[in-house]
Amino acid sequence: MTTADRWLLPDGMDEVLPPQATRMEELRRTLLNLYDCWGYDQVMPPAAEFLDSLLTGTGSDLALQTFKIVDQLSGRTLGVSADVTPQVARMDAHSLRRPGPARLCYCTTVLRAQADQYQGGRSPVQVGVELFGHADIQADLEVLRLALASLRVAGAEEVHLALGHIGLYRSLVEAADLDVQAERGIFSALALKSPGELQVQLETHVRDPDLANMLASLVELHGGDEIFETAREVFSKAPKPVITALDQLETLCRGIQAAYPEVELYFDLAELRGYRYHTGMVFSAYVPGYGQALVKGGRYDNTGQAFGRARPATGFSMDLKLLVSLAEQAPPLNGIWAPAEDTPGAETSSLARAIETLRRSGERVVQALPGQQDDPETYRCNRRLVRMGDDWQVSPLK
Repeated sequence: MTTADRWLLPDGMDEVLPPQATRMEELRRTLLNLYDCWGYDQVMPPAAEFLDSLLTGTGSDLALQTFKIVDQLSGRTLGVSADVTPQVARMDAHSLRRPGPARLCYCTTVLRAQADQYQGGRSPVQVGVELFGHADIQADLEVLRLALASLRVAGAEEVHLALGHIGLYRSLVEAADLDVQAERGIFSALALKSPGELQVQLETHVRDPDLANMLASLVELHGGDEIFETAREVFSKAPKPVITALDQLETLCRGIQAAYPEVELYFDLAELRGYRYHTGMVFSAYVPGYGQALVKGGRYDNTGQAFGRARPATGFSMDLKLLVSLAEQAPPLNGIWAPAEDTPGAETSSLARAIETLRRSGERVVQALPGQQDDPETYRCNRRLVRMGDDWQVSPLK
């Protein structure tokens, strides 16, 4: 690497400069305060863990995104965290071991081996919440409401919420008693939203015509809450878990409509994102002008089983770097510009005492260095400290 290109960063790695860093920190504090108001305790997972712990129960997708390094102390392979959720699941199951529901939140930088066209760069600042220990739909509704509250405080004015339920497809496939190869073929056709390919797979592998018709209908069951009436007819002969999943989705729909009537709801009963990981409802929240979801979440029961404690779990996560762009306004000019001290090291001068008093009261005070002639507004100052006789007074900058 030459001197000229030593400033280059690896592809997908980005730095955060002023004023975006200030906006991110303000939003981070706002979100964590919001979560605290809802009863969520903050946790701080380590940057790296043993690989077999970090990837437990998360499937192959996260394994491909995880940087692997060798621990020089133990000789074992470590993984750099690419997703905080498995770490928080370990903390709930092994470190905290609370008897009842545990509400946890976090905000930390993660590192991903590959850039994801839907997730932005390789070093997102992941912020989110996880609710462990409660299997009822009310836990899912709480998480959904908190996700929408997060977007609201971040500045989102128009939100589109997409909901699905992994249990619908999983229950139908289990009832059809398919082998691995057949299930993969049907899964791929549904994931591609290809009715023709899906029909071929169903005719080849599903013997029960009622189950085949239900699976074929999944690809068409998407839209607003009007789909529930159609779905009730389609699944009239479905196994009970399918009806339960449909009931849960409709309960979530009514709950969100009551709390956030302005949010546009969209349902897709063939949504299979995170199928190997999620166990119940899944959701994504979109804002116009963004090509990817700003919030993703869902239910992922029993992830803590590998740590000796299987627990119901539901939650969501966001990228703080992406979220902060919802309100791009620059931080306000709200600082005080103080002149340079005439005598070096004059900590007991009247100017030094005035500056210290202002800072203790919470004011932002930027003191010029000797010879500095910069515009105070560069340092977000809208006032200045001026001498008035023997005292110092704060006056407007202009």
